[in-house]
Amino acid sequence: MALAARLERFLTGKGIAYRELEIDQVLSFDAAVMASGRPQDEFIRATPLIDINGVVMAVHGYNTSLDMDLVHKQTGRRLQPLTARQSARLFADCDPGFQPPVGAAYDLPVLVDEDILGYPRALMCCGTDNTLLELDRTSLARALADATQGHLAIRGQNNDERDALTLEEVADKLQKLYRLPPMPALALRILRLTANSEATARELGELIEFDPSLTAQIMRYARSALFNYPGQINSVQEAVTRVLGFDRVAHIALGIASVRAFEVPRQGMLGMDQFWRHSLYNAFVCQRMAPKCQSDKGLAYLCGLLHNFGLLLIGHLFPQEFDELNSLRETNPDASMHSLEQQVFGASNDQQMLAVGHGAIGGILHRLWELPDPVVKAAGMHQHDGYHGEHERYVLMVQLANGLLKDRGIGDEFNPDDVASLASSLGLSDGDVARLNEEIDSVSGELDALALSLSS
Repeated sequence: MALAARLERFLTGKGIAYRELEIDQVLSFDAAVMASGRPQDEFIRATPLIDINGVVMAVHGYNTSLDMDLVHKQTGRRLQPLTARQSARLFADCDPGFQPPVGAAYDLPVLVDEDILGYPRALMCCGTDNTLLELDRTSLARALADATQGHLAIRGQNNDERDALTLEEVADKLQKLYRLPPMPALALRILRLTANSEATARELGELIEFDPSLTAQIMRYARSALFNYPGQINSVQEAVTRVLGFDRVAHIALGIASVRAFEVPRQGMLGMDQFWRHSLYNAFVCQRMAPKCQSDKGLAYLCGLLHNFGLLLIGHLFPQEFDELNSLRETNPDASMHSLEQQVFGASNDQQMLAVGHGAIGGILHRLWELPDPVVKAAGMHQHDGYHGEHERYVLMVQLANGLLKDRGIGDEFNPDDVASLASSLGLSDGDVARLNEEIDSVSGELDALALSLSS
């Protein structure tokens, strides 16, 4: 066990008592909280903020998110969260994402949400990915002695301990409490056609051409510079046979038709514009890495394309809460989606099940829609670091694709991933990852254009 060097010097120099808690090595603070087995309302976190006048550390409860309007009122400054790169430079003695909420150790001014000073004990990061720190109330007060106190955070809506729901219970509650959207008729017909091993390109083309909008989108895809087909493409059947192939056309069409089940705003980091951008990029990356991972290219594409459907379902069923989640995503770019979803959906008995995360919710919907098992698992488990189990390669491919896309500002969360570990688990070399990055860069313009056309 070890503390970050500057934190250890500060605590020792001030004579502040603390206790170290060893945990298994994890990839993120959220994973550390889960691994600890301790109640989440005992944890506090640091959110470093910056403007032209420098850096300020805000310290608040783990189950809260900063209200940036309150921070502005407190400071008179328009502060923004640090990027991961800025945080890495400032907290150079810490593992990425594990900065301790003791700003004085790093010569930073500190704002502290007044609620946490009443905690009987506080658990926190200590700069390393395998250790947590526990301070009692007196020690916490001494560690934050020079901090400015105030009301800074959106209060966690659920601090009561409840037994965790199983996914089966979540699925049952969802079906009983809410009217889940059925798979659109066209999407269902496409899914049934793909299940028929004797289906032909002509049958697929005729099915798609019943829908002029879907036809136009498939044709636009086939004619894009992604494929550089030199001749004319005059029908969906030609797109199937000459350019895209049966599986790719079927999967693209299935994704486009399925999205029509949801009414979700276009704007924001979680809106439909960014959903399509994220989905198309992830699908492309998954398909490109599939042969190296001994996996089916078509299934890999579909896993990437549909892995985030849980967000669409949340937006469709709970527009007000979705707007709140969208706003929290904008103001907390380094927070995990899991923590933000806990923040929004942890309160109401009726909605508590949604705190399991959009991944699990999407997996439940995919199962109800009878999508292929790898697609169900990739959606349901893509938020779970270190996943091992059924259809593991498809889950890891989606996770690795997300990790590579984060550096490009694509996706719904930007807390760091262990890309090297994910690649190693899939048998991919550094050279393989470098080639994937080159391929992403080479098609980014086309994927951006296609995403815009799909969401408009």
